Amino acid sequence: MSIQLINPSDSRPLTTGTDGLSDGDKLVFPYKNGAYRIVEDDNYTENFGYQWNKFVGTQVDKVSNLDISKVRFFAETGWDKEDLTGKNILEVGSGAGRFSQIILDFTKGNLYSVDYSNAVEANFKNNGPNDRFHLFQASIYDMPFMPGQFDKVVCVGVLQHTPDVEKSVKTLISMVKPGGELVVDFYPIRGWWTKVHAKYFLRRWTKKMSNEKLYKRIENNIDWMIKATRFFSRIGLGRIVNRFIPICDIEGTIPRNLPPGQLREICILDTFDMFSPEYDQPQRISTVDGWFRKYGMTNVWSGFIPFDNCSAAVVKGKKP
Repeated sequence: MSIQLINPSDSRPLTTGTDGLSDGDKLVFPYKNGAYRIVEDDNYTENFGYQWNKFVGTQVDKVSNLDISKVRFFAETGWDKEDLTGKNILEVGSGAGRFSQIILDFTKGNLYSVDYSNAVEANFKNNGPNDRFHLFQASIYDMPFMPGQFDKVVCVGVLQHTPDVEKSVKTLISMVKPGGELVVDFYPIRGWWTKVHAKYFLRRWTKKMSNEKLYKRIENNIDWMIKATRFFSRIGLGRIVNRFIPICDIEGTIPRNLPPGQLREICILDTFDMFSPEYDQPQRISTVDGWFRKYGMTNVWSGFIPFDNCSAAVVKGKKP
């Protein structure tokens, strides 16, 4: 069954065409470089557009020749590949399409993928064209879909970067059809020490820098930061000292034994991803679990799911 598209501003039905989405005979939203554009590029996710169009294939398994995204996606969702055949899947916050690729290449589901930034262009380069792939540049709060239509909804690596995390969860739940499932992950609050970290000390300045300036500073300093991080981990002080080195968590979020060039590229990307977003709002697992229940989800599961040498804070549930 196809998904009914609507204008998020007035809920009027939309039809697809080669030029874009139309309301009757009037073109409402254009189609450009592989995606239907519900919003303009100038919004709080502009840094992600810069990031993913610069690192187009860094996290995409078929480009990197790794299986990081595949392992993470199926570990977090717990979904069976065969069970997704013919199902309508909504992916919110797709970036360059690392998980879009997994859904398209390893399942036979129909993918509706949304990102607020012009990273949709990187996603289309990686995964389009494909008859099962439908790509939209839209806000999580104003998606062009009639609510309650999707068998599966997934939102990975996104919630903490939205302005109102509870509203984001509520909106995602509204997209799930009865009997359908939602899976999200997010930066967790593990304790009082979560924000005792170089990221939160420096973000007040770094998020105001131009993308080019921030990128150059990270690139110029990444080598000594990698060496320092590895040194303190080797002598047993990594868990304390490395919190204050302004680099991504190499030991806890990046697979081991990567070639040096690939490690360097991923570290630059992940460190830029730390310091550039407008919003960075970690959540307690119990809080997100509570929102799932508050907005009508059942069979709710929450906790940490391990994959590779990493783990993710995940909440999932079904709509009755």
